[in-house]
Order: sequence, then C-alpha cells, then structure tokens
Amino acid sequence: MVRGSNLSLGPGLLKDTDFVFVDEAFAQKLSRSLCSANDIIFTKKGTLGQTGFVPSSARYKRYLLSSNQMKLTVNEQIADPKFVYYFVSSQSSIDKIIRDAEATGVPKTNVAYLKSFPIFLPPIDEQRSISSLLSSLDDKIELNRRMNETLEAMAQAIFRDWFVDFGPTRRKLDGATDPVTIMGGLVQDAERAQALADLFPAALGDDGLPEGWRTGELGDGFDTVMGQSPPGTSYNGDGIGLPFFQGRRDFGFRFPQNRVYCTSPSRIAEDNWTLISVRAPVGDVNRSRQRCCIGRGVGAILHRQSLPTLTYYTMLELKPLLARFDGDGTVFGSINQKQVKSLPVVLATAGIIQQFEILVSPLDELIRTKSDEVETLASTRDLLLPKLMSGEIRLGEGVEVAA
Repeated sequence: MVRGSNLSLGPGLLKDTDFVFVDEAFAQKLSRSLCSANDIIFTKKGTLGQTGFVPSSARYKRYLLSSNQMKLTVNEQIADPKFVYYFVSSQSSIDKIIRDAEATGVPKTNVAYLKSFPIFLPPIDEQRSISSLLSSLDDKIELNRRMNETLEAMAQAIFRDWFVDFGPTRRKLDGATDPVTIMGGLVQDAERAQALADLFPAALGDDGLPEGWRTGELGDGFDTVMGQSPPGTSYNGDGIGLPFFQGRRDFGFRFPQNRVYCTSPSRIAEDNWTLISVRAPVGDVNRSRQRCCIGRGVGAILHRQSLPTLTYYTMLELKPLLARFDGDGTVFGSINQKQVKSLPVVLATAGIIQQFEILVSPLDELIRTKSDEVETLASTRDLLLPKLMSGEIRLGEGVEVAA
C-alpha cells in the first residue's frame, strides 16, 4: 500500500520501502485504487505536491493506494508518462497544486482537479527526449544513493562485528589463528590483519565483554551539546549565517538539508559531529558537514578523541534505545542531556577505537563525496526541469549535463 511516506516533493521514483500490505481479496475490493508501472501517484490530502512514479523496475507488479492518495494513468499514444511525471512534480506545478487547494482544515485536492490540471505537451518524440535526459540524471542520483546505502551497511557491519558481537575475540576463542580469519576477512593483507588481531583480547570476561573492555555511559567518552532555539528574528532563507537545524525534518539519509539559516546561533555543532533528533520522533541520526546552528529538537555528539566515524556508528547502534523515549508517556517524546549522557555504551581500548576510525573513515568520506554528487545532479535536474517543461530550452539547442 502506497502512503505519503513513499512519495516525495519534487522528482523521484516511488520510495520502494516502508510498505504495509493487504491481502488479495481486500485489494480486489478496491481495484480502482490499484496502480502499476508508469502510473503517477499524488497526495490528495495532507502534504500536497507529493508525487511518485511507479517505474517498470518497481519491486512489486501492483500497488494499492491509501485513502489519501490518487493516481494518474497516462494515455501513452498522446503523452510520455515520465514526461508527464516530471511536469507535475516540477516546483511550478507543486506551487499551483498547493495554491489551488481547499483552504479549510487539512489541505486537500481531488481527482476532478487533477483531470483539469493544465499541461504543456510538445511532440511526443520531444517529450521522450526530455524525459530521457532527466531520467539519466535521476538514474545517477539513485545509483549514488544505493551505493551510499551499501557503504553505510558495510561500515555498520564492521562496527557490529567489533563492538556488539565481539567477532575477533570470539573467533580467537573458537580456535582461529590466521589473522585474516580472526578479522573476518576484512583485511586481506596478513601483516595488517595481524596488527589488528593483536589488539583484540583472546578471552571474554565474566561480564561477557572482551577482557579489558567495560560497559559505561555515553558521557564517559563523548561530548554532547543540546540545541537551543535562537531568536526567531535571526532566521532567514537567504543563506546568511549558519545553517540552522531545528529537528529531524531537516534530516536526510546522512546529512541534513540546508533550508533555514541563522545569524544569531545559540548552540553550535562543528563539522563532522553526529546529530540526533531529541524531540519527537526521538532517535533519527545524521551528521553535520559544516559548522551549523542546532535548535531544541537536535543534539550533537562527538567522541572526545575526535573520532567522528566511531561516534556516528555508535549512535546508529543506539537508535532502538533512543526510540523508546518516544513512548515515555508524555504527549511529545523527548530526551534530555542527562538521559543522552547516561545511554549505555561499550568502552573498548584506545588502540581498537582508533583503528576502527582509520579503517572505516574512508568509507564515510566516499559517502560524503557521493552525497555531494547527488546534490550537484539534483541541482542540475531542478535547473533544467522548468526550462525544458516550458519550452524555454529545446534539446536541439544543446544541453550540458553534469557527468
């Protein structure tokens, strides 16, 4: 079932995760709400302007719309579905949908409005050329995003093997003597693997931790800064001052989006600190990529030995624990600085945490590079989109696309 969380403001394929499911019999009762490849999905109640395109490569052959969504099926003899999708997901179309929405209560629109929505259609061959160009940019964006997800999963697996499952120590206990095997094949160079393997204890203590390690609190090894709202008069959207993050609304896959800036910051997080949402919903994790201002909904954390990569994956591991603060009985879930500092963590020896940073930080740097590329590609697409849709730029005039 497609819900608002599967759609996006602006161009983007259907977010093929976080679904709920219904059985076949129920789906057939709502057959008019079924959609498949090349259908365009719109939000009709709530966050208007959200759209999603069902690609032929989608994970499932059919989807069922939630009650807050509606679909458009394009007559492919007249129009290219992907071109239409780019047209209706452009900023000017989003602005029009929001501007024309029913103003009372929750913003809403309807199918009748969608049917009457004006659209500019050049010859179909030109439509296909335009959608092909824009799709090539989106394909590169999607490839980078998937690579980033893979890289993060690899780094998180290393963290869990070392600091959650105590893999190297357990493999020693199981009788492994080859250093490459002890390190789980992570490092193929025998000399490098041996240097790493020697850092890990060969036995577990009575507490179940590798000998010499201990359980402590986050505040034992990490500095924390809790956000505070700056004066409202210091906000702006013109890029003046520091980027300002008030809560998880600004968070992305890895880095927050710069939407609002602040000229009088109250609390500051430096570049490469880990950011967490501390007000409902609690526990989302991001990472700063420049000096920034943080509001009441955000906390910033960094290991005292300036180990940003270790910090980030430590907080990712703590996400399920942080999420419990959403259900603490209050109207709005939250976590304060004392509670953040008291979160339980495993404290390994200095040599091991430093080697984790050395080994994994290149993966994080690659994620940062790929994220920067995504922003550049998205900016290029968003610059071209309205000009191509309006006919201001024709493809025959030549268009340079970022590699």
